[in-house]
Amino acid sequence: MKLYTYAVAPNPRRVGLLMKHKGIELESQEIDLAAKEQFSPAFSAINPRLTLPVLVLADGTVLTDTIAICVYLDEIFPEKPMFGKTALERAQIISYCHRIFFEGFSAVAEVLRNKGEAFKDSPIPGPLKMPQIPELVERGNLRIRAFYAAMDAEVAGKQFLVGDSLSQADIDLYVVFGFCGWVRHSIPKECVALQGWFDGIKLVLGE
Repeated sequence: MKLYTYAVAPNPRRVGLLMKHKGIELESQEIDLAAKEQFSPAFSAINPRLTLPVLVLADGTVLTDTIAICVYLDEIFPEKPMFGKTALERAQIISYCHRIFFEGFSAVAEVLRNKGEAFKDSPIPGPLKMPQIPELVERGNLRIRAFYAAMDAEVAGKQFLVGDSLSQADIDLYVVFGFCGWVRHSIPKECVALQGWFDGIKLVLGE
C-alpha cells in the first residue's frame, strides 16, 4: 500500500493520528498542497478529485475519502479498534464523525476558502473552478462558535466521545479544533468541559 498525504492538513492528519495510535507504518509520499502539487498531471492521474489523503492498495484499488481510509486501515490492523467494540459503538462513532465533519470541518472551510488569494476560484476542493462567496465567511464563523458550544455539552463528564477508549470520533474532533486555529478560533474560555476533554485527548495521542 502507498499513502499520498500532506501531513499538516486536517484530513490527512485524521489518518495520520489513527496510524500513529495504532502503530501503522506505510510507504507514503507528501503532496504539497501549498505548492498546488495536487494539480500536477502525475497526481491527478491517481486521484482526479485532487484531494488528500489517498490510499493506493496493492491491487491498485484507490481510496480517496478520509473516512473510508480510516475504516479500511482499522479493519486490516484490528489492534486498538478505532470504530468501537460493538455494533452500537460503531454506529455512534460513525454518527459523530459525520456530524463533526459537517458541523465542524465544513464550517472552518467556509471561512478559510472564501476569502483571500490562496483559494481564489477554489472555495471547494477539487478540479471545479468557481467564485468565492465572501458572505459565507461570517456564516462560517457563526457555525464555528455554535459548534464549540454544542461539543462542550457533548463531552461534559466524558473522557472519550463513545465508550471507554479513544475512537476515530475523538481524533476527528481533536483535529477540527486544530483546524479552527487556521481561521483564528480557539476553544472559548467558557467551554471548560471541552478544554478539559481536549487536553486529555492530547495526552492520549502523545501530542
